[in-house]
Amino acid sequence: MAVAASTSTPQRVIVPKAKWRPLENERNLAWLLLLPTMVLLGLFIAYPFMRGLLLSVTDTRVGVPGEFVGLDNFRRLASDPIFHAVVWNTCWYTFVTTIFKLGLGLWLALLLNRSFRFKAFTRAFILLPFIIPTVLSTFAWKWMFDPTFSVLNWMLYQTGLIRGAINWLGDGDLAMLSIIIVNIWRGVPFFAISLLAGLQTISPDLNEAAAIDGARPWQRFWYITWPLLLPVTMVVMLFSVIQTFADFQIVYVMTGGGPANATHLFATYAYQLGVGTGLLSQGAAVSLAMFPILLLIVIIQLLYIRRVEVR
Repeated sequence: MAVAASTSTPQRVIVPKAKWRPLENERNLAWLLLLPTMVLLGLFIAYPFMRGLLLSVTDTRVGVPGEFVGLDNFRRLASDPIFHAVVWNTCWYTFVTTIFKLGLGLWLALLLNRSFRFKAFTRAFILLPFIIPTVLSTFAWKWMFDPTFSVLNWMLYQTGLIRGAINWLGDGDLAMLSIIIVNIWRGVPFFAISLLAGLQTISPDLNEAAAIDGARPWQRFWYITWPLLLPVTMVVMLFSVIQTFADFQIVYVMTGGGPANATHLFATYAYQLGVGTGLLSQGAAVSLAMFPILLLIVIIQLLYIRRVEVR
């Protein structure tokens, strides 16, 4: 009997094509998540900085396209007595306010770190000066320093400390003192809450052990609390210095840089030159002159912070 040979054709296995999933790659996902931040930084930081850099090397004015003049604007600033006063005012303003905000903020943080009734409400209430819009609170302070309707003058007069009205914002030294007071009042809550957060991370067992060994309260603070709180303190001071060095709203609302340019800072003087008088290139030069000074301060603080962390 003849048997017919059977031929069987092999079945083809169809493998589905792998889908393109770029987000499964960690590098692609990282770039995608960073893209919105990079766009915002490019639009609001990189572009204005480059635009200011280009303006500072031209003689551009409002409505008049400028020509390239190199470093002439910076040479003009080097011989400008008002700019010299601006550099001193800004450095002095930043130094004094930072020292007082640190001292008062640390004192408040130590008080708020204790247990007492209505502690949560008190902590929230402390933040009010920092939460209120700067312009609104500064207008209130400007009224308080008004020579005619000043509540401060009324209080000093009622206590017999003065016999006549004090023109707080009409005298150069008093005007500088006034804006320093307002900046301290507004910045202390930021220091207090930030340092309070640092105090919460310190184990109370360390202080209890030191107290058992006979250490006094100031010794426990100086040898235990302060060294552990120092890294947080330096970071808070870094942010405060950057914000205070470029302060604009308080000075512009209260004094506008006056009287007789006695309270001008970098930001207010740049605004007066660039917007008030239309000299855009000179205003940009003043703004950029602030950058190397602030960069040097930030580098020194960052190096100190790293040194503290290593210790």
